[in-house]
Amino acid sequence: MDQFTAAVAMPKPAQHVIENSDIVTHPKRLYSLDALRGFDMFWIMGADEIFQSLFRATHSPFWEVLSIQFTHPDWNGFHFYDLIFPLFLFMAGVATPYSVGRELEKGKTKNQVLLRVAKRAFILVLLGMVLNIGLQIRPLSTMRFGSVLGRIGLAYLFANIIYIYAKQRTQVIFFFGILISYWLLLKFTHAPGHPMGDLSMEGNWASYVDRHLIPGRLYLGIHDPEGIVSTYPAIATGLLGIMAGVFIKNGNFTGNQKSIRLAITGAIFIILAVIWNFDFPINKNLWSSSFVLTVGGISLILLALFYYVIDVRGHVKWSFFFRVIGMNSILIYVSGHFINWEYTNNAFFKWLGQLVGNPFNAVALAITYVLIKWCFLYFMYKKKVFLKV
Repeated sequence: MDQFTAAVAMPKPAQHVIENSDIVTHPKRLYSLDALRGFDMFWIMGADEIFQSLFRATHSPFWEVLSIQFTHPDWNGFHFYDLIFPLFLFMAGVATPYSVGRELEKGKTKNQVLLRVAKRAFILVLLGMVLNIGLQIRPLSTMRFGSVLGRIGLAYLFANIIYIYAKQRTQVIFFFGILISYWLLLKFTHAPGHPMGDLSMEGNWASYVDRHLIPGRLYLGIHDPEGIVSTYPAIATGLLGIMAGVFIKNGNFTGNQKSIRLAITGAIFIILAVIWNFDFPINKNLWSSSFVLTVGGISLILLALFYYVIDVRGHVKWSFFFRVIGMNSILIYVSGHFINWEYTNNAFFKWLGQLVGNPFNAVALAITYVLIKWCFLYFMYKKKVFLKV
């Protein structure tokens, strides 16, 4: 962890240059980031259902274990599916030095860049509300204002404010300061009628505040996983991505060294999270500090792996499948609200499910469901149509 802290505090040397001269890529673009973003979105565009349907078809303990990983724990605990949302937020942070940082390098003022960031955050919050509510008039009591895109927008905004106005050492202080202060906040508060430091859904202070401040309905009735208070530690997730992006872009190390240091830092974070879990449980719903370290550690390791294989070693072609998804991640996320993918899948491939027959017809259609979405994204990729916020 000290190595990472020292690394992100390095003065800015020359631009990162891909070390393998056989790769014909733009040195300012992380192709591994597109691939990792695509890998992340792959699981929520339907790939999770492949494992669920395999378990239902076979009732095998092996597939049961894997299928459980594609569900969320009821409260405390961690499954692979919990990684998808924070990994996306982490990657938004990694991209910041290559987008926001480039604007600053071009001579734009910090206030001008902040305005651009704020506009993007506002669009994400608004889009999240539209996906929740739709363009219709509804009673306030039926509306849900918290959303995944809204949290990404808010956390991205505040993480970028820290990035724009704070020095690199100060960013590290902010990161750990957010984690520790959030832990203390929930340890020394409680909902009325509950003991100090109660971290249950009913008794924790964050849910209590959300119940009183957020209008409309909460996702879980008495708690919203994208509530106001738990957005605060999510800022640390975005900030960690920013620090990792700065380290890759400006770190005074070789590609191999960067990959190793990112992976080691990730492993340290996971160990710290496991220890912290005894006092502050790993909990996605609360976005607990131990959860931030868990998903941050895994995100760093995945980034190190993808960066090493694609940008350092030059093995780019294998990642094309994921890059097609990653370059239109927002589009595929919102598409389900405007396109009936199940109807489309049945229109093209129901015959295949009939040929396969029970019990594996559901598995075949789960695979084609992902395939037809990917073909749509590939068409958009070939037409150079990308939905950007």
